[in-house]
Amino acid sequence: MTRKKITAALVGNPNSGKTTIFNNVTGGRQHVGNYPGVTVEKKEGYKNLGDKEFAIIDLPGTYSLTAYSQEEVVTRNFIVNDKPDVVIDILDASNLERNLYLTIQLLELEHPLLLALNMVDVAEDLGVKINDSKLSQCLNGAPVVRTIGVRNEGTDAMLLAAAEASDNKQSNGFKLDYGSDVEEAIKKLEPLLVALHNEIKFPVRWLALKLLENDVNIEKSLAKLSSSDSVINECDKIRIELSHKIGEDVELFVAGQRYQFVGKVYLQIADVRDAHAITTSDKIDKVLTNRLFGLPIFFGLMWVVFNLVFTIGDIPSGWIEDAFGKLGEFIGSVMSDGPLKSLVVDGIIGGVGGVLTFIPGIILLFLAISILEDTGYMARAAFIMDRMMRKFGLHGKSFIPLLLGFGCSVPAIMGSRMLENPRDRMITILVSPLMSCSAKLPVYTVLIAAFFDPSVAGNVLFSIYILGIVLLMIMASIYRKTLFKGESEPFVMELPPYRVPTLKSIILHMWERSSLYLKKAGTIILAASILMWFLTNYPSEVEYSKDYDALTVQAEETYTRQVSEDVLAPLNIEDIEQNEQLTALVGEIQDVNTEFDEATAELGEDSAEYAEFETAKTEKMQQIETDNPELYASAAKYVELTASLEEEKTHLENEQTGEKLEKSYSGQLGKFVEPVIQPLGFDWRVGVSLVAGVTAKEVVLSTMGTIYSLGETDENSKSLKHALAQDPNLNPLVAYSLMVFVLIYSPCLAALAVMKRETNSWKWPAFSLLYGTALAWVVTFIVYQGGKLLGFGS
Repeated sequence: MTRKKITAALVGNPNSGKTTIFNNVTGGRQHVGNYPGVTVEKKEGYKNLGDKEFAIIDLPGTYSLTAYSQEEVVTRNFIVNDKPDVVIDILDASNLERNLYLTIQLLELEHPLLLALNMVDVAEDLGVKINDSKLSQCLNGAPVVRTIGVRNEGTDAMLLAAAEASDNKQSNGFKLDYGSDVEEAIKKLEPLLVALHNEIKFPVRWLALKLLENDVNIEKSLAKLSSSDSVINECDKIRIELSHKIGEDVELFVAGQRYQFVGKVYLQIADVRDAHAITTSDKIDKVLTNRLFGLPIFFGLMWVVFNLVFTIGDIPSGWIEDAFGKLGEFIGSVMSDGPLKSLVVDGIIGGVGGVLTFIPGIILLFLAISILEDTGYMARAAFIMDRMMRKFGLHGKSFIPLLLGFGCSVPAIMGSRMLENPRDRMITILVSPLMSCSAKLPVYTVLIAAFFDPSVAGNVLFSIYILGIVLLMIMASIYRKTLFKGESEPFVMELPPYRVPTLKSIILHMWERSSLYLKKAGTIILAASILMWFLTNYPSEVEYSKDYDALTVQAEETYTRQVSEDVLAPLNIEDIEQNEQLTALVGEIQDVNTEFDEATAELGEDSAEYAEFETAKTEKMQQIETDNPELYASAAKYVELTASLEEEKTHLENEQTGEKLEKSYSGQLGKFVEPVIQPLGFDWRVGVSLVAGVTAKEVVLSTMGTIYSLGETDENSKSLKHALAQDPNLNPLVAYSLMVFVLIYSPCLAALAVMKRETNSWKWPAFSLLYGTALAWVVTFIVYQGGKLLGFGS
């Protein structure tokens, strides 16, 4: 069956329930992207209903069609340029008078329009009854339908009414009378604009009205046309003349006329029982926005969100990491050694796994944000924090993404899209990487454990977190006064009634964000991982300072000789397997050692728990010796020699890897940047680690482990802590300086990739990388050189 295709644009105020209706109607048949050239999100969905196929566009939430925000410009340009078959205006029936202001402007665009009275149940609970037919009559017959978006009631009827409205390609002829003076000015302008109408497509009367309101966006569009200078000049004269006549700014006068009309309409269509009744939302707000309890409650909720995203999220992240680890082991076992195997296992599988470990946190983040937004609490949170944040050039809403920055910069940057003003959004994006994300914490942990006494370790860590917050505030203030100067956006936000969010809306919200992250950021991260693999593995042929193969053979020969002399010869055997009791005893001793190593892997050697396990191990060994007095010494010696051989081979292998890394392209890069970082107390090893850390801050540790000939390491690696502490080039001051640098310098590639997506430009990620690294150098230089002057460099 061939279906009739209808394009419907959903328009409405923020919190009118527009997106809930869109999600309910389209379900999983959605596509999310950005409008060309702007960061405003574009949602498209599809719905089949009877013999009709609807393509539904969820336009950005907006209070009007002026040119003060990208959302407003995008909405009106889409209606005029893309010409949807019908515009569906979603009206919050519980706030109808305010919502009708946008309706009047939509009618003036002379496009087929359907009014959807949403949340009529909420309006009735508030004692407000709306006369649908009277509303339609007041607006020249514009059709009206009723919906309850959260319960998905009336949406099919809405679509059918939209299809009927789309059949009428002519507007309903609505024309608001702005008074004799304004109407006279419009009549003067209309003949001048008729010739330009076809080129910029807006209705002539609407165009004349916008020019009288001094709409900068429209003037810019006209200025691009040939022979428009004379028209613009005449428009300016008429506007100035009109302003003198009415005695005030034309834009304010026109807005006032619209509000007067809306007020008169509302009085005719609405029956309000008790305008002063205290609603349930008002009662809740008395607690949640209270001057005394508001902040503690808010911080408590944020603590819950923080732990949900970055504690619970670690569990599935660990599963994903383990799964990719096993996949890497499997692929490694079936592929022959060589560059291709290294690329697939270390570069591709490792890179994809690194990207996917972010997904659980992303999903949980948007679960929390969606619940807070849909319940109506997010608006209250921004209201509570606005006064504090504004002192440092930030908006109240900035606090939410910045708080999430303690877990990861990726969701922090993505969370900045909740800010409507582009300046506030950009400042938040640029300063959010200054928060100490969870990826930086392992670096802090290792350095603090290696160079600082446990009694001051907590204070050292706390100082790094505080430094990040202080720098964030300073940089936000600087940005507000330089790159993004201008009047601060006033904090204007509707406090919607509290609602129970729909499960469908929450799931769709999580899915669209998570899939977008995978598609956009994932590909860039994968490419970066492959690039870093190449830089650390090539050139493949290097001239080593030692013959590692010969040294390995020598170690094996020495081991064989010692085993023969100290274990086999005294027992008159040529191999330990000739003595079953000895073989079993060796296995028993090795099991005790393995059990001890696993139990103490994450314990400090000076801890009480470590001492308890050590005592238990000693007791087990003594019992084994008591049970096997004749063979215990030989078995223990064999275990000791075998462990010594493995340790020696591992040391040679890691030393060879470290030397290869030093002579690789990344090592050469470390040597190249060494003169720049020497004033900070860093050598080439630290330089390579910091360069590698641009991919992800955790990579700083693994790179250090490789350079220090230790192989794979993490924050629990005692060997890395020991090696760092033994390095003569490192000391507590250098370690603290390194923590400061890691805190501030370039965001990781995942953050840069998401930053590119959110700003639609590589300019800002490049700026963030350069400014962050420069700021890190300056602050670290002050810390290191200042520390040396104070005598802390020894």
